[in-house]
Amino acid sequence: MADTASIASPATEFPATGRRVLVSGASRGLGRAVALAFAENGDRVAVHYGSRRADAEATLAALPGDGHALLHADIAGPEGAAGLVAAADAALGGIDVLVNNAAVNTPHPPATTSYADWTAAWQSHVAVNLLGTAHLSHGAAQRMIEQGTGGRIVNVGSRGAFRGEPDHPAYGATKAAVHALGQSLAVALAPHGIAVASVAPGFVDTERVGGRLAGEQGAAIRAQSPFGRVAEPAEVAAAVRWLASPEAQWSSGTVLDVNGASYLRT
Repeated sequence: MADTASIASPATEFPATGRRVLVSGASRGLGRAVALAFAENGDRVAVHYGSRRADAEATLAALPGDGHALLHADIAGPEGAAGLVAAADAALGGIDVLVNNAAVNTPHPPATTSYADWTAAWQSHVAVNLLGTAHLSHGAAQRMIEQGTGGRIVNVGSRGAFRGEPDHPAYGATKAAVHALGQSLAVALAPHGIAVASVAPGFVDTERVGGRLAGEQGAAIRAQSPFGRVAEPAEVAAAVRWLASPEAQWSSGTVLDVNGASYLRT
């Protein structure tokens, strides 16, 4: 049992707007939509990118409001992740919300991938998707604890953690690990008023899957949902923003399916 004297203020005192938000992997696609959702909410956003500077600059330019920041870091290594947290803390004057969106997702079907490519795929997926998320979460949580005003961490997981990813097994496995990590952190950080949750999207209409949606697979992918389509980035971003709200504290530890009923679980 946690010492009640150490528990942070109630959910109603965690701010609903004007927060300092770090979004990893925000150069385009879902990350851009998440950054925009928070900026439209009146929050200040640190836009992180790994390699797509021009895209990240476009994200930054699209954000309403002032006080946003553009930050570069390679979060595949612990030093890069720590540096990103420190840079966001300095640029925003603290961190109230962390959204772990940055991820690697390259194909490596086991039947046709060489061993060298297989091991390289696993190393890159684990380094970014799992360890990058873990290291950013640790650093942001330390800032939130020091601030003493609670916080929110929202992880972008995947439907593939439950449904399976036959051509991207390391992606599915690391996203399952991210879900588990979020639940462990939810229990560990609750005494400090920090809520942690994950979203598990299915297909989202982003640049990453644009080719597949436009190609021969497109119709079959859209048919996975009874709505006959895939998600718009803004729909997933809205779920992320809600999980970072004061009202969502009691949903800490959840993995929220955002897949248009394309995969159902109990």
